[in-house]
Amino acid sequence: MIDLKFLRGLIRALDESGLDSIEITRGGTRVRLARTPAPNAMVEQGDRSAGTNTGVGGNPAAPAGQSGVALDVQATGSPTSDVVSPMVGTFYRAPAPDALPYVEVGSRVSKGDTLCMIEAMKLMNELESEIDGTVAEICVENAEPVEYGQVLFRIRPRAASSS
Repeated sequence: MIDLKFLRGLIRALDESGLDSIEITRGGTRVRLARTPAPNAMVEQGDRSAGTNTGVGGNPAAPAGQSGVALDVQATGSPTSDVVSPMVGTFYRAPAPDALPYVEVGSRVSKGDTLCMIEAMKLMNELESEIDGTVAEICVENAEPVEYGQVLFRIRPRAASSS
């Protein structure tokens, strides 16, 4: 198992370098970090692979303080920002089982709006939008376990209005 301190060090090294990706095998675990995620990025342990997305960190265009947001240009040519999980936990779309979801595909969001809840160690953590835009995709099902760095939402940024 990879130590979180070690993993954070790898992320920092990638951010500070001019490299596009880092791949390391340690103790039977292979970790690949990339500014531009591979189509099927995975963390592998021995011969088994767990479909865990490692698309953390973002790309050179992302501001240093926004390591949870990565720019991804889809085939449509329309840029989206990936919102990734900041922790391991359980993803919830609504504040309660009988409540409406915080957002749906097509919902307009503003910076600071709650997108979902992630339960980690019996604590409910709100995940807020870091940008203004429209929810283009919800990548996780309700009550599904999520990993650190896993893409949860794709948000199409709202065009800046001219003054």
